[in-house]
Amino acid sequence: MAEPVRKNSHDVWKKLATAVKESEFVQQESIYAKHELLVNEIETTDVSLSTTLRAVYDGEEHKVFMEHLDARLKHHDKEIERMCNYHYQGFIDSIRELLQVRNEAQNLKSEIEATNEELQKSSQILMKKGSELVTSRKIQRNIMAAVEHLELCLPVLEKFGKLREQMNDKRYYPALKTLEQLEHVYLPRVSRYRFSQMMSETIPKLREEIKEASMSDLKDFLENIRKHSPKIGQVAMRHAAELNNIDSGPSAQQPPKVIKKKKKRRAPKPPNPFTGEVEEEDAVEDNDEEDDANPFLQPTESEEGEELSAQDLVDFSPVYRCFHIYTVLGARETFVDYYRRQRRKQARLALQPPTNMHASVEHYRVYFQEVVGFLVVEDHILNTTSGLVDRGYMDELWDMCISKIVAVLRTHTAYCTDATLLLQIKNVIILFSHTLKSYGFTAGKLYDLLVEVRDQYNEIIMQKWIQVFQEIFAQDNYTAISVQTQEEYLDVTSKYPYKDEEFEKSPFPKTFPFSQFVPKIYIQVKEYIYACLKFSEDLHLSHSEVNDMIRKSANILLTRTLGGCLSELIRRPELTLLQLIQISINMNYLEQSCEYLEQFISNITGADRESVHVTKLHGTAMFKDARSEAEDQIYYKLNKKIDDILELASYEWTLPEPKGHASGYLVDLIAFLQSTFMSFTNLPDKVARTALMSACKHLAQRMMDFLLDNEVKAISLGALHQLNLDLMQCEQFANSEPVPGCNDGTLQLAFIDLRQLLDLFTTEDWSAYLADFGKLDCKYLRVPGQRAITLLEKVNTADRKKIFTFKKNERDKKKLIETVLRQLRQLVNESQHQN
Repeated sequence: MAEPVRKNSHDVWKKLATAVKESEFVQQESIYAKHELLVNEIETTDVSLSTTLRAVYDGEEHKVFMEHLDARLKHHDKEIERMCNYHYQGFIDSIRELLQVRNEAQNLKSEIEATNEELQKSSQILMKKGSELVTSRKIQRNIMAAVEHLELCLPVLEKFGKLREQMNDKRYYPALKTLEQLEHVYLPRVSRYRFSQMMSETIPKLREEIKEASMSDLKDFLENIRKHSPKIGQVAMRHAAELNNIDSGPSAQQPPKVIKKKKKRRAPKPPNPFTGEVEEEDAVEDNDEEDDANPFLQPTESEEGEELSAQDLVDFSPVYRCFHIYTVLGARETFVDYYRRQRRKQARLALQPPTNMHASVEHYRVYFQEVVGFLVVEDHILNTTSGLVDRGYMDELWDMCISKIVAVLRTHTAYCTDATLLLQIKNVIILFSHTLKSYGFTAGKLYDLLVEVRDQYNEIIMQKWIQVFQEIFAQDNYTAISVQTQEEYLDVTSKYPYKDEEFEKSPFPKTFPFSQFVPKIYIQVKEYIYACLKFSEDLHLSHSEVNDMIRKSANILLTRTLGGCLSELIRRPELTLLQLIQISINMNYLEQSCEYLEQFISNITGADRESVHVTKLHGTAMFKDARSEAEDQIYYKLNKKIDDILELASYEWTLPEPKGHASGYLVDLIAFLQSTFMSFTNLPDKVARTALMSACKHLAQRMMDFLLDNEVKAISLGALHQLNLDLMQCEQFANSEPVPGCNDGTLQLAFIDLRQLLDLFTTEDWSAYLADFGKLDCKYLRVPGQRAITLLEKVNTADRKKIFTFKKNERDKKKLIETVLRQLRQLVNESQHQN
């Protein structure tokens, strides 16, 4: 079994060796074929052998290739040798033929050299001319090429030069346009030249330079417009004043001039709506003509002497140029935002009031001129540009401005205490409002503010009228006006509408019932109404609103100012009774004047007097109150005079017998009362009767006080009889009808208490008094028990002072008084317990 295994193993190795040999043979064949191919390429190719050699040296068989190559060389050497042997005889024959031809060739060469020498000599001039011609041709071609290139480059250089010139002349929009043409049209034509690349690199810098330069011009414009806004506002307000026939104050002292539409000088035109280009020729000419003038602010007059409008004073070209340049450069929103932000800052500065603005109307005028100048510029920009300023921005700006203006005016006018200055301020505000309206701004808040200022104005002039009224009261003599001639009569009636046909027909001299302060007060009230009406002019109020305002102001004047002054006057302690009587009479006629004042207000305001919405004057009630107060003072003064006279009374309370006639003080008092009530003829009957009743009651009360005075401890019957005589004198005065219409017995009732008391003591009717005590129908109803006790005790005390009493009737009388006194006390005590 081992033998078959070894046999199989030997066969395997044998087959393996055979396969190895066959593979080596195949490999050698492929190498030979490869080397043969490379050698054939070396023999046949006319191009570079680098590829073939690289193929040789890239492999590892280059030695074998060299051997193959040497074998190929040896093979070719053999072929050459065989060929040479084959053609050798022919070669020898050719050499012999060449040797024969050599001599001929030498002769030919000599002839050729001689001919060439002759040809060279004869062609030297031609060659020289030909060389010169070639050189000229080259120069000509170079010149033509240079001309062509220059023709291509010159427009570019000219555009660039023009760009630089426009930049130097600050004509930035044309420069930007030239730059755009240079970049997109001309430079692409010369893109192969180095200077084109340099120019292309310069263009962004130039564009930025134009942008910065135009922005610099805009900043100068904004700075100048801030500085010259008051001048612009002054011109605008003067034109508005001329248009509305308003006096614009000291700033309008120049003669008015007509503003015409056609002017030789005007502000630059707005940019073209399609191209955005600004025409600058007119502006350049103007600047050339004005060497020393401000190029921003134009003269106020044209060359023909015509006054320019406010917009035409300003050169707006920097704004137009810069706006369009930024638009072209794609930075429109940046420019709009910057412009609006800067103008808002300038608006806040313009809205800052000057120091001590309330001290002078000129400060208000300058403040308004600056605000108007600012708004005129913005309004012009709105109307001449598209998108730089829009209506929303203007509304927002105006809302900010009007709120600040109203706040400033409200603050500073509050410090004003001069009515004339406040009226001037009102006129300036009205002119300011008219100017704003002419440019499309609403000024309703300003008119609302003026209504507030009107109330302040009324308060200020009301303080002035307090002094006026006080001066009138101080200058009046409080006596009725007496006129001697018709002229004097007409002078009084022209001031106060006094109407009395009988008085008018009466002969001179005539005496009016009122004193001088009635027509003076009437005139001053009308002057106050005129002053209020003057402030209400141009406030855009209807006739009814003006009428209502005037009536309310007049009511305040009458009720508060005049009423206060009258009350103060009436309370003056130095006024005499006759002066108070004249004041009371005056109040009647001032009360009647309210009807005339009603008619006067309706006439000057044009309102319907009969309208149910018309405010009525409250002066009638005020004058009634003043008259009532004056009457109270009359009563007080009259009673005080009675007290003064009664202070002179010196009763001898222990008088044994009466004097037989009235006391002297009382006679004087009655004479005073009679003369006083004679001056009451011009007073209303009710007032005179009331004064008379008040005087009688006061006199009766004082006489009663005499009896009941605690300091009087004893009163004799003789003193009571004397007091009874005085009382009879008073009753006689009451019965004499000192005031017409007082004969109805009411005056006697003023003395009834004293009369019953004295009758009781003088008649000694104690039985009747004690019997009817406490009854409603008793004879001595007006004599209270306690009062009777008090007086009875004083009478009893007087009797006790007598040292010796010998008469029986006197002793009985004394006992009677003691008995009555005891019973009366008992009755009073019982009455008090019952109550």
